[in-house]
Amino acid sequence: MESFGFHDGNIYDRLETRRFDVGRDVNHSLQMHSSMIRRLSLEKVMEGHQGCVNAVAWNSKGSLLISGSDDTRLNIWSYSSRKLLHSIETGHSANIFCTKFVPETSDELVVSGAGDAEVRLFNLSRLSGRGSDDNVIPPSALYQCHTRRVKKLAVEVGNPNVVWSASEDGTLRQHDFREGTSCPPAGSSRQECRNVLLDLRCGAKRSLSDPPKQILALKSCDISSTRPHLLLVGGSDSFARLYDRRMLPPLSSCQNRMSPPPCVNYFCPMHLSERGRTSVHLTHVTFSPMGEEVLLSYSGEHVYLMDVNNASRSAMQYTSGDVSKLMSFTPILNGAELQSPVSNILPSCHTRKGNVGTTLEKCRKLIKIAEKSLEEATNCFYGIEACNEILDGCCRDIEPKLKHGCLCLRAALLLKRKWKNDAHMAIRDCYNAQRIDNSSFRALCHMSEALSQLGKHKDALDFAIAAQYLAPSNSKVAERVENVKKDLAAVEAEKNNKANDGVPRSELRGGKILSLSDILYRSEANSDASQDGPRSEREDSDYDEEVELDFETSISGDEGHDVESNILHGSLNVRFHRRGDSPRESAGANGTCGSPSSSSQNDRISYQPEPVIDMKQRYVGHCNVGTDIKQASFLGQKGEYVASGSDDGRWFIWEKKTGRLIKMLLGDDAVVNCVQCHPFDSVVATSGIDNTIKIWTPSAPVPSIVAGGAERPETADVLVTMENNQRKLCRNREAFLPFEILERFRMHEFNEGTFHPFECTQS
Repeated sequence: MESFGFHDGNIYDRLETRRFDVGRDVNHSLQMHSSMIRRLSLEKVMEGHQGCVNAVAWNSKGSLLISGSDDTRLNIWSYSSRKLLHSIETGHSANIFCTKFVPETSDELVVSGAGDAEVRLFNLSRLSGRGSDDNVIPPSALYQCHTRRVKKLAVEVGNPNVVWSASEDGTLRQHDFREGTSCPPAGSSRQECRNVLLDLRCGAKRSLSDPPKQILALKSCDISSTRPHLLLVGGSDSFARLYDRRMLPPLSSCQNRMSPPPCVNYFCPMHLSERGRTSVHLTHVTFSPMGEEVLLSYSGEHVYLMDVNNASRSAMQYTSGDVSKLMSFTPILNGAELQSPVSNILPSCHTRKGNVGTTLEKCRKLIKIAEKSLEEATNCFYGIEACNEILDGCCRDIEPKLKHGCLCLRAALLLKRKWKNDAHMAIRDCYNAQRIDNSSFRALCHMSEALSQLGKHKDALDFAIAAQYLAPSNSKVAERVENVKKDLAAVEAEKNNKANDGVPRSELRGGKILSLSDILYRSEANSDASQDGPRSEREDSDYDEEVELDFETSISGDEGHDVESNILHGSLNVRFHRRGDSPRESAGANGTCGSPSSSSQNDRISYQPEPVIDMKQRYVGHCNVGTDIKQASFLGQKGEYVASGSDDGRWFIWEKKTGRLIKMLLGDDAVVNCVQCHPFDSVVATSGIDNTIKIWTPSAPVPSIVAGGAERPETADVLVTMENNQRKLCRNREAFLPFEILERFRMHEFNEGTFHPFECTQS
């Protein structure tokens, strides 16, 4: 793959065009060019915090960097000297999760949000003439209207008066500095603060087909820099939401719990929309620099790219019915489908005239790489990347026959690799291949195998039999049919055994001592259980109790962590509340949002789910499970590359167009959470569990996919690293708490809403 180059072209050609094309700003494309990225290496480790660095942000000019930490300090750094200018004691009583420079204030105003549910504004001009040690200044404004942790702040380009805060209490609030410097006002309660722009305390969806009911604990928000009326939020379910601030109702208080306002678009990969798992949620959402795309980072999942502007063409839209249709067999008679195909689930490419000969030669070489990977069955990753280059990079220049073959080839590679959700990606390829040639037995056979891997054995058998009808003499197809029949028989036998030997649920949970296995979410493997096999009890029921594990707030600099195993140690707290309202966040007497247990079947039938924008590209290799603030971001002013932190202490960079991994760097002894590109230069700042901030520049003498880390050279094999991360993803969050430690904990039943540490028992 190294010999095929990247889609941003040769950097020397780009430099040469500056002499002739003076009307175009070539520097935008040079800032994060592939040749620059592949030379990124660690230039500076900036020390100044005493805890995990949870947030970093550049000012608009790129001359200053601000950072927030578990030590409750805001540090201001000079970009030119890479030195600490000021360290502000904020007065926060819990970890700082987010911080920003307020635009158009000459970089004098900065704002912070923290785990104490407070938003604080500081005027840096009060530090004028002071040294870095003289840092005690009172906040210029203090907003205490949130009831849960503030996880993200947003500012609007050109607006020096307003900041928005997203909190786990389910509200997004608008703080206008002109209206007051404190909230709530003296003598008032939090419920009376009239600054709620979005009330999503009844906004979370278990799945696409279910109406929103639960609190959507907001984890991230962003405002488009090109269209600032567009607001993007993400939280404790699988759906990111796009709102038009001009269409939202007036600011309100939170005395009454309101139904969520309609949004412009929902964003969610199709395979995550119908699982009903509350364990999958968003940790970060962001707009691209041009505002045309959004990037979503999921906990326990991958990073996904979505297209904001595709809603009008419906090329990437789907509805709740499309999800089941995609994996359901459509009978074929005399080459014609008896049912109409699922419309517009996946984008199509149209052939265009051009230098087709060169493109076809490149595609043939890439197909040979992919076929060799499939035969060897050891390097499926590179074979998949070769297919991605054809389907995503050369799509407009290839013929349908070549595209069909490449889709089937990539599906086979995905099914052999078996990384998380590879089976779902294979289903997409098989569906697209069938749309090109509905008499293809290869697509049907691979679809059958994908459904088997997902535990959908009955559907898998339908596709296998259809493949056998088209290719009756093919031995591999016949073997596939027999294997599916055996799998289906094994599932039925297991169901019968459990029906005979199963213990009633009431007996398992009848005592006063509850084990964590009764409380915590089931593993990913169980939640992927099929319609044919036994499904998770949690997934099938409206569970009466919710549990929230507050672990990340206790990962601070003064608590150790195991470097070799990347297991984080710290205190563990829990909050129990019913599926309805907790006492602190309960709706008023006029609240209209009921708990799920009180919802009727008629409500479910009458609810009409909105269409959702599907994924445009997927980025894999990293791991996002251990922390709840992990970012994914666009690199450069054109946003042609995508970066994300990871739980293995590395951070990853992919080519946006094809999803091809271009760089992997070691940036932390435990976890990299924050990745922020400089506004203009080829510089990236990262931070994580370490007490430091790392500055990366293209200073390596030789371009490569890996580079030296913070303290030692990176020697781990790229594939081994990514495969380890995939195993961690499939083990769920419990692996990072970790589960072997959690197994020793038992918890006594507490009153609703109370906050207690786990009690340790003998193993």
